[in-house]
Amino acid sequence: MERREFVKKLSLASAAPVFLGGIPVNLLASNGRLQMAAGTADNDRVLVLVQMHGGNDGLNAVIPINQYSEYYNLRPNIAISDAGARKYITLDSTLEDAKQAGFHPDMVGMKALYDQGKVSIVQGVTYTNNNQSHFRSRDIWFMGGSYNENPGSGWAGRMLDVEYPKYPQDYPNTAMPDPLALEIGANVSLMYHRTNGIPVAISINDPEQFYKLIQTVGNNVLPEALEETYYGKELKWIMEIEKKSDPYASRLKELFDKGKNGNVTYPELYTLNAPNKFLKNGLAPQLKLVARLLSGGIKTKIFLVRIGGFDTHANQVEKYNASYGGHAALLYHLSSALKAFQDDLKEQGLENRVMVATFSEFGRRPESNGSYGSDHGSAAPMFLVSSYVKPGIVGQNPDLKDLPGGNLKMQTDYRQVFRTVLEDWMQASPDAIKATGFDKYEKLELVSSTPASVYGEFNRSRNIIGSCVPNPARNFTTFTIQLNTRSLVKVELYSQDGKFMYSVENREYDMGKHTIEVPLQGLASGVYIVKIDSELVKAANKVTVY
Repeated sequence: MERREFVKKLSLASAAPVFLGGIPVNLLASNGRLQMAAGTADNDRVLVLVQMHGGNDGLNAVIPINQYSEYYNLRPNIAISDAGARKYITLDSTLEDAKQAGFHPDMVGMKALYDQGKVSIVQGVTYTNNNQSHFRSRDIWFMGGSYNENPGSGWAGRMLDVEYPKYPQDYPNTAMPDPLALEIGANVSLMYHRTNGIPVAISINDPEQFYKLIQTVGNNVLPEALEETYYGKELKWIMEIEKKSDPYASRLKELFDKGKNGNVTYPELYTLNAPNKFLKNGLAPQLKLVARLLSGGIKTKIFLVRIGGFDTHANQVEKYNASYGGHAALLYHLSSALKAFQDDLKEQGLENRVMVATFSEFGRRPESNGSYGSDHGSAAPMFLVSSYVKPGIVGQNPDLKDLPGGNLKMQTDYRQVFRTVLEDWMQASPDAIKATGFDKYEKLELVSSTPASVYGEFNRSRNIIGSCVPNPARNFTTFTIQLNTRSLVKVELYSQDGKFMYSVENREYDMGKHTIEVPLQGLASGVYIVKIDSELVKAANKVTVY
């Protein structure tokens, strides 16, 4: 039996989940090299991985508008409508036709982040000969390998074993007092396993109990009958690692107590129609915990959180309206939780430290089944969320007329995304990238060298305010405004010396092109300033009244 399988079985018999603030946390204390990397690196950047467990239906998350007829014909019983109150959200009217896409109507939070220049969507992500087995495919993503490989270790573990030795004896230390990786949930993933070492999970119900329990860990005497056996050596190794968790327990309790969340409401429930098991937002409290630990000063470099339920073979949607149902609730949970998380980080001055990457073991097939669901498929989109992403879409909408074996074609290998994030965001060294095996895969244009701004170039190019016409004018002037999302628009008139004259407009406008008239009757001759302020773009136009 391999060490990994032995510890898995042992943990089932003897371990309980760790909880911080009511959220189960697995302490990944075994990867000393990752910890040393965090301690010696000259950046404080953090990666948060969001696993969409079960295989997300990417076509109902990112709808290919330019092929809507083909999309609808392939899945008429689950397709998101192109009309009505629950139609898809048009993502970006300025994109080229091959990238014209819409979000599910419950992905309002993700759309808002996109409009702020904080979302990059990578289309068609998978690997060659996608396995389409939940367990095997997840292992492949965590290994960083191909469909026919089984190294027994994860890409993070391999990367760090090469570059950063001397764990556990030199850790924790002043430079790196924290575990590098924290996994929220009940399992420790293969991604963090080393060739000769594995992560260890320790569990209780809250930080205080966590701290008290860990004080006793490792004090047990190894049974003599096991000491010289294979399993005895493994048990001894585990107990030594658990002893090492003592200072981490104290530190995590300290950081949790010290940290806080901003004045942000994290979503709790999906309030529209869906089966009861989908209503609670399980992702939001995990991200809230991550934000609190970051606020407390944790130096952990990688967090892994999960949201499950995406294996939607049946009843993916409500029969009477495909925009409601279990999958709708899941997309709402993902979108709204990420929006709250980003708002929390921004309020606390932390948003420029964090990048989020979502992934799912596979996508779903383009053609729906007769049970109002979708079956295991291949490619699906990944979402990167950060103020440092290059916003937009990488790749194109999948070609729905070219479906080999009934599946979407691969556009991007998942290792391209991970290599780009590790190298360009986490600033991993060339040797570290080589250890993952990702050096064989071409990088993508995903990471920006400067942070996004709500009023930055991304939005200025997509939300345009025209000049006043006619100008000069006597009784009225007009200007056009092109909006790339529904937005509150305020229009006010000022004298040239800055005196407020009157309000012209203060209401929401839908996405699209609008003409706004500014009345000028009764004004003395002279130069006036029309100030336009929307949620995404501001402008000031001069108009001469004669």
